[in-house]
Amino acid sequence: MDLINKICIKIFCKKVGSDEFGNQYFVNKSNKRFVVYNGSPEPSKVPFEWHGWLHYSTDLVPVQINTKQHAWEKIHIPNLTGTKNAYFPKAPESKNKAFEEWRPKN
Repeated sequence: MDLINKICIKIFCKKVGSDEFGNQYFVNKSNKRFVVYNGSPEPSKVPFEWHGWLHYSTDLVPVQINTKQHAWEKIHIPNLTGTKNAYFPKAPESKNKAFEEWRPKN
């Protein structure tokens, strides 16, 4: 984040909290809510309680809400779509060899 944004956040915004990923949440004087991501901007890292607050579903700041971690909840894995680590499934081998793959004529 560039220096101008950091200065504007310090002057015009109020920090309301942060989450377990280190993302920081702010509100400005006109009640606009936003997040400053820790590291790369990864929207899938925003926990559900902060997501609700960011989208005005609730006015309660999630630090005031007592949420507990359930045993069935998994640890967050970032969305790797568009990166070199993205998942590309392999095509299954055809059991019927009577058909050949179509290739266009050059």
